[in-house]
Amino acid sequence: MRRLPPLVLALALLVPAAPAAAHDGATGASVAPTLSAVRTAGTAWGPDPATGRTTLTVDESVTESQARALRAVAERAGATVRREPGRLRLLIAGGQAVYGVGTRCSLGVNVRSGSTHYFITAGHCTRVAATWYADSSRTTVLGSRTGSSFPGNDYGIVRYTGTVSHPSAVYTHPGTLTVNGAGNAYVGQAVCRSGATTGVRCGSVTGLNQTVNYAEGSVSGLIRTNICAEPGDSGGPLYSPATGTVLGILSGGSGTCATGGTTYYQPVTEALAAYGVTVP
Repeated sequence: MRRLPPLVLALALLVPAAPAAAHDGATGASVAPTLSAVRTAGTAWGPDPATGRTTLTVDESVTESQARALRAVAERAGATVRREPGRLRLLIAGGQAVYGVGTRCSLGVNVRSGSTHYFITAGHCTRVAATWYADSSRTTVLGSRTGSSFPGNDYGIVRYTGTVSHPSAVYTHPGTLTVNGAGNAYVGQAVCRSGATTGVRCGSVTGLNQTVNYAEGSVSGLIRTNICAEPGDSGGPLYSPATGTVLGILSGGSGTCATGGTTYYQPVTEALAAYGVTVP
């Protein structure tokens, strides 16, 4: 069996600001209509399980005048504002590297529909390349894009047409972990992710149903973790090392693995349902 090279991803950073004059007890249900109108690049929002409040995060690319306007929006919504260092950005890469023309990403998870086999990766990857390869010289074909959803979502699917083996496994740098199925993440869950740039990194789920406003567009319904990642890790899998369950596909994040960071993942079950495929 030929082993694919490690994969790539896209990350983003955030920055701390003065707390909003919030209305105590604001929840996602009450603030979502207001914050859903926010499209400023470099922002993210969603429920914070630690405080029970909805938090609007702004990164260092957000100007002070933009931040003042956003604080006013958050105050009306009863949300908390947090400024974090760095810039929110998409990352390209993951478990093992896959290559398109001008781009390198990570394979998320191998899936199938009957006897036809595919792999899922980030949608911001598949939107820029139709044919995918196992090597940077693009001589070993993996397959062709058959679906892509970004922004709004961040998942895409590629149908295998080449002869490279595609086991139901996560590459663990080195070695593999058998994938036993797909599942839904929960807050506090112990998880790991695999990416071509930084290998395997582990932490925990810190939030669900998060919205991130990248410069390239907004993505909603994401999983948030305290795991670091760097450019070239995007598209790679978020998984439970205890059960071999794949939970998500790396979309983006902030920070570095030298200083720590935050990462966001597209729930994998949503991608499976969209394309009518299953984990082998």
